[in-house]
Amino acid sequence: MDMQSSRRPTSGQIALAEVVARGESMHGDRITTIPASVYTDAGRYAAEAADIFARMPQVIAPSALLPRANIAVPHDGFGIPLLLTRDRDGTVHVFYNVCRHRGTRLVEGAEPQCAPRLVCPYHAWAYALDGRLAGVPRGDSFPGLDKDGFGLRELPSVEAGGLIWFARDAAEFGDARALAPEFDAFGLADHHLYRRNVHDVAANWKLIMDAFLEGYHVQRLHAPTIGKFFADGVTAGDAIGRHQRSAVGRAEHLAAIDPEDWPSLRSRITFAYQLFPGTVVVVSPDYVNLMVLMPQAVDRTLVEDFMLIPTPPASPEEEAHWAKSWTLLDQGVFGGEDFRAAALGQQGLASGSIELVTLGTLETGIRLFHDEIEKALA
Repeated sequence: MDMQSSRRPTSGQIALAEVVARGESMHGDRITTIPASVYTDAGRYAAEAADIFARMPQVIAPSALLPRANIAVPHDGFGIPLLLTRDRDGTVHVFYNVCRHRGTRLVEGAEPQCAPRLVCPYHAWAYALDGRLAGVPRGDSFPGLDKDGFGLRELPSVEAGGLIWFARDAAEFGDARALAPEFDAFGLADHHLYRRNVHDVAANWKLIMDAFLEGYHVQRLHAPTIGKFFADGVTAGDAIGRHQRSAVGRAEHLAAIDPEDWPSLRSRITFAYQLFPGTVVVVSPDYVNLMVLMPQAVDRTLVEDFMLIPTPPASPEEEAHWAKSWTLLDQGVFGGEDFRAAALGQQGLASGSIELVTLGTLETGIRLFHDEIEKALA
């Protein structure tokens, strides 16, 4: 039995697949509106930064970013110097990327570092990847120094379901653990990181999330790229607490499939998850895109796109296949269409020409998302 056939879907995944198989596209029943100011008001953005992004757990990267023990990756996307590590025992940590001696940035750049120790470039204090201070040159010049008290400063984090979550404040990670079976069903933790890229998008973070909370735009905005693959597709969606899950497929392709036949369902359905506050996971039949939103200002957001594939390319033909998919998605669908639409929307809303954003019955996911933001700010 291969790995995929041994995996089991969750009851929620099966339920959505059954809805799609019956051709019962799910949508709301009325028009709603959102104040345009939630995307343009600097005070509102400051409240979201303080009450949501500085306090709530969020995804920072896939497990595949740290594929082996003794590896570290610097991360600056959230405006603070962070360091993701997997120590020699395989445990993931999120530290401040700051030497405890004089505050120097410990690791420069953004590429993975593979070594059992990280050495500060200033005075060569050395740290193990579990954060322990492992070495101090001329230790005699620090009489009485308690090395146990000078390890790297660690932030709360958890690895679950192939995703690494962190928080800037003390936090519970119940959502991360509850969602793990969803991603275990896809074998996300076993995927290979093919490529990653950071987009600098001139738009409010919520405009970017909105694009992944409705399928109304797919056959229109994405007509030049992937729209044809979703023609006649049926979409079903639901909520998992503050997070959302959706599935799209063709009813005629699913009607004869046993809902328990997970490999067959996986080959015919695209699942998507919107993890509150700012993470998108798109699970296509043969690869996964993870997008992490990192707000920088009311009208600027960094988006890191990770493309995960089942196994590393084993031939030039496989490499060519994945390179083509990566270019289509990262540069075409996301960068050239979704993120461009968000930037154009920001320009339009900033003009003040409309006071309300109108949502139709196919855009209820956006409504639910904004309702969750209001709850978090209350």
